[in-house]
Amino acid sequence: MKGKARKVYGLKELAAIRRQLKRRGKKVVFTNGCFDLLHAGHVRLFHEAKNLGDILIVALNSDASVRRLKGPTRPIFPLRERFEILAAVTDIDYLTSFAEPTPQKIISALLPDVLVKGGDWGPHEIVGRAEVEAAGGRVARIRYFEGHSTSSLIRRIARFPLK
Repeated sequence: MKGKARKVYGLKELAAIRRQLKRRGKKVVFTNGCFDLLHAGHVRLFHEAKNLGDILIVALNSDASVRRLKGPTRPIFPLRERFEILAAVTDIDYLTSFAEPTPQKIISALLPDVLVKGGDWGPHEIVGRAEVEAAGGRVARIRYFEGHSTSSLIRRIARFPLK
């Protein structure tokens, strides 16, 4: 990716960037997920999340974390490829990953101004909510784009006969 700005950072580097952004008065938005088959629902989530602030940080589940959550056939694309795909999404400013079951550690370290999840998450299911709100931030749920879950798309694709 010659000529393109670097987007992928480890947590330590990203925490330092977050501190700089806070000093500059930038509103940081954070979301996370597996994102192992990018679709219109994801793109809409990223776009709407970015509209809630100045900077959008997206954290991806590691491959092992995706397998624990979704089963042995997932992720569709390995983390390296998911980073490459999501780095091309202009609404995303920074990317990172986590191996733990939840992004709790990242959220606690970054304390974004806005924590975003899709509308398919209940308000009290959102990991990091308490920390973000205690730090003066807020939680936003973006409307779920019906019929566009990765799992439902995989099931639809699996029904197509190969020629």
